[in-house]
Amino acid sequence: MATTVSLINMKGGVGKSTLTVNLAWHFAGYSLAWAKKVLVIDLDPQFNASQYLLGVKGYEKILNDGKPMVWDIFEQFTQVPGKTRKPLKIEEVIRPIKSWSDGARIDLIPSSLELAFSLRNPGQKDRLLELALRPVKDNYDLILIDCPPTDSVFTTAAYLSSNFVVVPVKPEYLSSIGLPLLVNSMNTFANEYPDNQLDLAGVIFNGTSGYSPEENLSKKDVTTISNKNGWYIFKNEVPFSRSFPKGAREGEPLFRTSYRRSKKAGQFAAVAEEFAKQVGL
Repeated sequence: MATTVSLINMKGGVGKSTLTVNLAWHFAGYSLAWAKKVLVIDLDPQFNASQYLLGVKGYEKILNDGKPMVWDIFEQFTQVPGKTRKPLKIEEVIRPIKSWSDGARIDLIPSSLELAFSLRNPGQKDRLLELALRPVKDNYDLILIDCPPTDSVFTTAAYLSSNFVVVPVKPEYLSSIGLPLLVNSMNTFANEYPDNQLDLAGVIFNGTSGYSPEENLSKKDVTTISNKNGWYIFKNEVPFSRSFPKGAREGEPLFRTSYRRSKKAGQFAAVAEEFAKQVGL
């Protein structure tokens, strides 16, 4: 059964989607040592992970293909006057993105702006994602969930579906602002769902630039909160690279974009290998 990891921070702009997509590429197609079957679930109404994996033109194409998206998982039992809804088959939602001859592949459950509408009536929707994934969990080695930066029914749905949480943090001013909210969120979940095992696999410094004064102060704040809660801090860091936004436009990972730098790709690979160790891949 797949190892499922949610990437989450209650502060936006920390690079969750970028990290999610590049981890997927690393374990599926970039590192021959892994060759995993990976499913990416975009649980953010801003759909950044979907657009990154598909590229701008590819994402525009799926918006018009008439197939269900992650929003439909949460709304499959919502009653609509004059319309009969049938239970959703998860295979209808999953889009194949890339496959390799050794069996490795990346699939995607895409998101869209409509997902935000599910927040209007969130009752009894928290388990729908986990239930939907049950029939296909054995088809994958790794499932990565890109979460929105707010505590909502989507957060609970991600927790219920996951074995681990990984927290990307950008070392800049107010970098630690989302961490106390995450502490409260995970504690509340543990109290409300005591039978669910959920471990925080670590905090990853993401988008580091080497600007020591500001980054060191930010890292100190994050380290203080992490130590207080017993959270592991990754020894390796994801450096800032202009290839990340370029990859989002091209639908390619850091290590396949034009004019990529091998040093940055190597640094990301080190983070990915540490990630694998922390989640037991």
